Amino acid sequence: MSEVGVIGAGAVGQALSTLLLTTRWCESVVVTSGSGGSAAGLVADLDDMREVTGSPVRVVHGDLERMTSCDAVVVCPRAEFTNRASTDIRMAGLAANGPLIAAMGREFAGYRGAVIVVTNPVDVMSRLFAATSGCDRVFGVGSNTDTARYRLILARLLAVPTSAVAGHVIGEHGDHAVICASSTTVNGQHVPVPLQAVRDELAARPRRISSGIGRTRCGPAGATLAALEHALGHTDGVIELSAPWRGEWLGIPLRFTTGRPTVCIPPLDPGETRQLDAAASKIRSAYDQLHQTIKETTA
Repeated sequence: MSEVGVIGAGAVGQALSTLLLTTRWCESVVVTSGSGGSAAGLVADLDDMREVTGSPVRVVHGDLERMTSCDAVVVCPRAEFTNRASTDIRMAGLAANGPLIAAMGREFAGYRGAVIVVTNPVDVMSRLFAATSGCDRVFGVGSNTDTARYRLILARLLAVPTSAVAGHVIGEHGDHAVICASSTTVNGQHVPVPLQAVRDELAARPRRISSGIGRTRCGPAGATLAALEHALGHTDGVIELSAPWRGEWLGIPLRFTTGRPTVCIPPLDPGETRQLDAAASKIRSAYDQLHQTIKETTA
């Protein structure tokens, strides 16, 4: 049984906390938020759900200090800002969310549990949290959601069951995502991937969700739950998460065995390798810029 802390009571925090109440491995959920009021409200709502459904999972309102005793912590707060970007939408949160995540990371100095970062730009924020906290089990959700969308889209385009599709989206959770078309298979066989149609739908899908319900929540919450299950050793298998690799932070496939990850990059053709290098360069540049800004403002 595991205790999970959820930092942030917004769209993803709400959806994830609801999912955690349905698991058999979660003993308790500790919720906190910047204002405190949203966390208290979410806990009350979850208590109602717990009573109605008979869930054994306890839900409490805590603070960051209380979170340090949890087996895992999910970092999903969002700073107050208006995202007016029409391209590179996730990277638009860099300046606003960076100081928030850096300050939070310092609160978790020496933390030994698993950390799942959801806040965008997630690849940069994962590295930032790891750097400011010193934690060595930090993973970012993003490429897992992209991979799930890829498999759904390709299955529909090829008129096959989603279970027949095996493939990955890696690199940045954003405009520099790398579709691993050269290693994608359907029913175990390599197939030509209609890349432009897939890219168009990958770009349109989150916009469609946001325009309909305000913000993506269920997909990222599901990806976060899967990340927790793998990182805590409740499930073995491969999942795409942002993690350190060869000095960079990228969305990559990790094979978890009893909570221990091993990198398992699929074979890449020359074009995909160049795209992955470009994604790494972009993430590194954004991190360096943010790190310098935070250093100057906190000096």
